[in-house]
Amino acid sequence: MTTTIDTSTAATERSVVPLGGFNRTLLRLELRRLTRNRRTMIFTLLMPVVFYLIFGLSQSDKDLGVGHGNVAAFIMISMALYGAMLATTSGGAMVSIERASGWSRQLRLTPLTPGAYIAVKLIMAMLLGLVSILVVYVVGSFTVAQMDGSLWFTTALIAWLGSAIFAAFGLFMGYLLPSENVMQLIGPGLALLAFGGGLFMPLQDGSVWANIAQFTPMFGISSLVHAPLTGDPVHWTWILNIVVWFAVFAGGAIWRFQRDTERV
Repeated sequence: MTTTIDTSTAATERSVVPLGGFNRTLLRLELRRLTRNRRTMIFTLLMPVVFYLIFGLSQSDKDLGVGHGNVAAFIMISMALYGAMLATTSGGAMVSIERASGWSRQLRLTPLTPGAYIAVKLIMAMLLGLVSILVVYVVGSFTVAQMDGSLWFTTALIAWLGSAIFAAFGLFMGYLLPSENVMQLIGPGLALLAFGGGLFMPLQDGSVWANIAQFTPMFGISSLVHAPLTGDPVHWTWILNIVVWFAVFAGGAIWRFQRDTERV
């Protein structure tokens, strides 16, 4: 009887709270919790920069022209996208830690609605992804990366918006894998996706692997983000790849979230 009354009361409170409990105070608290996770910050902010310095500056042809820039800029974009992928995935996957600690159960006793909760997680994941991209671009601008002025903004924007795919992926994995070490479990898979999407090495046109790679989650956004630099025309298959994979991951996250809610 008590449980029924508490649940109905919480549901009533959720219906009258503006924006389902979504507010700046909640965002500030979530941001503070995120920045206190040193392992996540180091993993998502420093690793892409280190990879850029290793792969970008060590290339003998780093100054060679590529479309509207050079090879170093091409690698910088790749590492920025890789960093955004790591950052948004880890930001979304943090729900697994909250589930393990019981924090998500406590939140369901507050006026915060499920939709507002998911929105907060997505915003935090995308914010972390944006910071990761900016860090790599700042380092690139002080080294040998060169491309037309407007492309710095254009490519960064595409990488950031496209990383929403992996924010949804992180949420999906966070609800699917009941583990506090979820990133250790899916980290190797993200590296494979990056290789499959051509971030670490160019895909040879017409090869078997290049044909397979077109169906991987990273291929569409990797191709799209490099297009402004290389001058390649945008293919509709890239957009389709992005839309389909986002729908798959977002749908999976919603499905697992509903299953998780039903058990409370």
